Amino acid sequence: MSVYDDLTTVQRNLDDLQRPLGRLEQQLGGSGLEIRRVRLDADHLRESVALLREAAAARGTTRRPDLVTISDTPYDVTLWTDSDDEGLGARDRHAP
Repeated sequence: MSVYDDLTTVQRNLDDLQRPLGRLEQQLGGSGLEIRRVRLDADHLRESVALLREAAAARGTTRRPDLVTISDTPYDVTLWTDSDDEGLGARDRHAP
């Protein structure tokens, strides 16, 4: 899994957590210290995941892929001596 997949999974789980927290807040009342504390903790987690996503995006944009040098000289024709032509088969053989 990539970092972005993991961050998306965490974000989805936090979204899933928000729904039952809202129902609990309605059932228990939003004025209790415990429910406010849980709500604040969940909000802090959401902010932290957003910061992680920004950091991952910044790190991903600064990293450049490794360059591969391709020579301009032609390939040696003996490399394809025993090769098959895709869809046509080998040169000296016939289809069954």
